Amino acid sequence: MNLKTHLSHTIFSTVSEVSKSKGISSFVIGGFVRDLILKRPSNDIDIVVLGDGLEMAELVAKKLGVRNVAYYKNYGTAAFTYNDLEIEFVGARKESYQTESRKPIVENGRLQDDQNRRDFTINALAISLNTSSFGELLDPFNGIDDLKNKIIRTPLDPDQTYSDDPLRMLRAIRFASQLNFRIEKNSFESITNNVKRLRIISQERITTELNKIIASKVPSKGFKLLFDSKLLHEFFPEMVDLHGVEIINNMGHKDNFYHTLEVLDNISENTDDLWLRWAAIMHDIAKPRTKRFTPKIGWSFHGHEDVGARMTAGIFKRMKLPLDHKMKYVQKLVRLHLRPIALVNGNVTDTAIRRLLFEAGDDVDDLMTLCNADITSKNEFKVQKFRKNFQKVRTKLKEVEEKDNIRNFQPPISGEEIMSTFKLEPCKTVGIIKNEIKEAILDGKIRNNYDEAYTYMFEQAKILGIE
Repeated sequence: MNLKTHLSHTIFSTVSEVSKSKGISSFVIGGFVRDLILKRPSNDIDIVVLGDGLEMAELVAKKLGVRNVAYYKNYGTAAFTYNDLEIEFVGARKESYQTESRKPIVENGRLQDDQNRRDFTINALAISLNTSSFGELLDPFNGIDDLKNKIIRTPLDPDQTYSDDPLRMLRAIRFASQLNFRIEKNSFESITNNVKRLRIISQERITTELNKIIASKVPSKGFKLLFDSKLLHEFFPEMVDLHGVEIINNMGHKDNFYHTLEVLDNISENTDDLWLRWAAIMHDIAKPRTKRFTPKIGWSFHGHEDVGARMTAGIFKRMKLPLDHKMKYVQKLVRLHLRPIALVNGNVTDTAIRRLLFEAGDDVDDLMTLCNADITSKNEFKVQKFRKNFQKVRTKLKEVEEKDNIRNFQPPISGEEIMSTFKLEPCKTVGIIKNEIKEAILDGKIRNNYDEAYTYMFEQAKILGIE
């Protein structure tokens, strides 16, 4: 197979020219080749050189007019950006590993050595950039067939491949999830046999792969593979705990693991936002800790939304996820995810809507997206009924917001004005008056404007005995 017509970008002809002038061989290899054949967009190009990759990067960059080249001499690689492409150069090498590290001992090698060290056959594909064979595909492991058959397979013995670099086990599942491929039987069995090796991998790298699985089109595919292989048990036990159904007196609850995956897939149909997808993952995370059985009502998970919001901080910290506004956003959605459902089940009052708008703020639309995704049932009539009622809540949210301007509001009267008006120092009384004004607005006793709030302030001060 010759892919010459697909290598029209200037970078390839430039590498070819420089290679010829230096009398060395160069190849584009890995993910770019895979995605080229799959007709997927790719901005990352890896160039393997049978020689000095650092020198090749320097010469190619100079010819292209690129000034900034990053050199990583310890790894024998160099990289630069050109026309929105991330281009990395490396000398062909062979690798050997020590048991307690995924960092290889590297030696110069041939192209075959470099292809041998690749994680999967579909990532070992290379295209020649040499003048005499420009565009020729080099496929020693039948990666083309695996692409056609949608198979993830290691080039060499999978036990060796995964033991050498256990991160490849997560990458196998990530590619299976992203590409909708299946992992070859021997390769998957090897993953299950090597799960404990994952412990030598840093949490940051594990989380990077997990986030890519979460970002895939149908993330449940990746999570099911993580669960079945028991990799998930190694780094996300709280999610594993969701699995299973307990039955007492012929009463059982739904399997919250598969329910969570269904919610995650549902929400992924409507958003690419990673943190909204994380909220779907976390929304029922506390159900195992709050599960109770009573003969009269059966199974309950009282307070799981509040416990789940608190658990989010610990899980994010352990998994090296952001602890900033992104975590707080997930916590908020977890804590509030039952509120719209309560409105659906009851009377949609303006007071309840105002309080939801106040607490959710700008995230109220995302909260409704999460709650809509949380409607899972085999009874399609029940699902459609809930979604129809949810639309009523959305309409009411819009009406109340337009009327009362509650979202993200602050009480029209500040604490400073309360202190100035009544000649008070900072004290508990100031907070009480300010809170009463806020509650009165949320309850609809007064409208959200300065004049009504000002009058109400004096009424509350009088109740508290302040003149």
